[in-house]
Amino acid sequence: MCGIALILGPRAPDAREQFAQMLATLAPRGEIQETGGGPGLLAGTQRLRIVDRDAAVQPWTSADGRWVLCFNGELFNYRELAAELTALGTPPAGDGDTAVLAAAFAQWGEQAAARFRGEFAFAMADTGQQRLYLARDPLGVKPLYWARRDGALHVASEIKALVPLGAAVHEVPPGHHGWGGPAAGPELSAYRWLGPDTGAAPELVSDPAEAAKLVRAAFEDSVRVRVDTDLTVGVILSGGLDSSLTLLHVAQMHPDCVAFTVGAPGSDDLRYARRLCADLGVPHEVVQLAPHRIGRPQIRAAIEMSELTEYGDIINAVVSVPLFARVAAAGVKVVLTGDGSDELFGGYPMYHRAGPEQARQLFAHKLTHLARTELQRVDRTSMGHGVEARVPFLDPALVELAGRLPLDLKVRDGQEKWILREAFADLLPGYIRSRPKNPMSHSSGLHERARLYKPLFPGLHRSAGYDLCAPVRRDFSGVLEACGNDLDLALAQLAARPDYTAGERARDFAGALKWNAAGLARAAAPRAGRARRAAAP
Repeated sequence: MCGIALILGPRAPDAREQFAQMLATLAPRGEIQETGGGPGLLAGTQRLRIVDRDAAVQPWTSADGRWVLCFNGELFNYRELAAELTALGTPPAGDGDTAVLAAAFAQWGEQAAARFRGEFAFAMADTGQQRLYLARDPLGVKPLYWARRDGALHVASEIKALVPLGAAVHEVPPGHHGWGGPAAGPELSAYRWLGPDTGAAPELVSDPAEAAKLVRAAFEDSVRVRVDTDLTVGVILSGGLDSSLTLLHVAQMHPDCVAFTVGAPGSDDLRYARRLCADLGVPHEVVQLAPHRIGRPQIRAAIEMSELTEYGDIINAVVSVPLFARVAAAGVKVVLTGDGSDELFGGYPMYHRAGPEQARQLFAHKLTHLARTELQRVDRTSMGHGVEARVPFLDPALVELAGRLPLDLKVRDGQEKWILREAFADLLPGYIRSRPKNPMSHSSGLHERARLYKPLFPGLHRSAGYDLCAPVRRDFSGVLEACGNDLDLALAQLAARPDYTAGERARDFAGALKWNAAGLARAAAPRAGRARRAAAP
């Protein structure tokens, strides 16, 4: 929905130039800049107008001027909350989710966050007490960071807005909230935790028919609330199972739907995606990206936009940047993606190779780190073009259900995401249901092209100042595989040696060079054949 920035402290009025720079850095996240504040507070948003577009002006300020709200994201249950608040005598002062969030906080205070169903991050300033309340959604779909400098607390939606401070940048963890002030805090605690389970294992849903019914109902409801808009809804479509399921549902539930696909010319992604869109009669925007068009400028742009810290995520961001640029150029502001399904339903090889207890631990670990990996890529590369990406597979209700499914319903007879295929067997075309997992950038050669530039990633990341938050680190999946899928051993090795050695870098670069050279030879062969045929008498 937007980018937010705040400075809280007695000298905040003297930091207007600094504040203006913070907001300017976040400009791609919105369409309109709005500012406000109060005693000791500067607050502003770059607002992407989606819900209650004309009236939901931010920062929202209470009638007495004491409370100031900056809000990024969407509350999908705001209508239900509005009805409840009205019945309690605290009707929202507007028709959108910003007004509902403000009224909910006035009614329930810190307990309000646990009632929100959505993808959000927000800051509520109490200017009377000179303190700031921060909260972030349970999975961390929307980002929130803070830093302290010169006796003031600085808060922003992205790291890049805080880099000029030269101070350590901290992330608000997913599902956490709490208060901070100019001199201390924030003191953050979990209000809803979807990470590692420290108690007994949840009660499992072992019956395949019951599990399929529950998965289907939860996913349908998740998509339904995310297409509740009068705007065009886009779907990021790879032609794989997850994005195809998303498109099938959006096409049924929303009258104005369009699909977007990126891939190299002739790739399987484009072929499957085109076939599905033709079968459904859905308009289809295609970004054909030849591997040779990926160079150092594209790598730098992806790193600067995404702020990512794992090599594989950065490579995927290289492909996502031109994709979301096309979405924005088409005038689409809301898209749904299939992200998160692999983590929930066993889409990675690590789940195939692990036993039930190891798989449960991996499930929890992947969920915990989604906010800084896949979800960070999706947020930055979409919002970097003024597009809001919604992730129906990561609705908390569906996440909690997935945590109750045993491994043998997720991976069966070598088939990953088996329960998803069963739950939607009547909807999925056979060519999609039987298609094996084939990650977008890997399937087209785009990944291997970007891999040539991996030695540059850490330096480019540092040059952007992002090491003030965290450095680039080895890919977790590769370390886990090298450790025989032993999670504890992999985490210990990552802690002991966060980045690759010179020898590892050299071997990886040699492999990428060999693959790209072979690719050039494969591409040249048809051209040479055509030339010979043309020259033949």
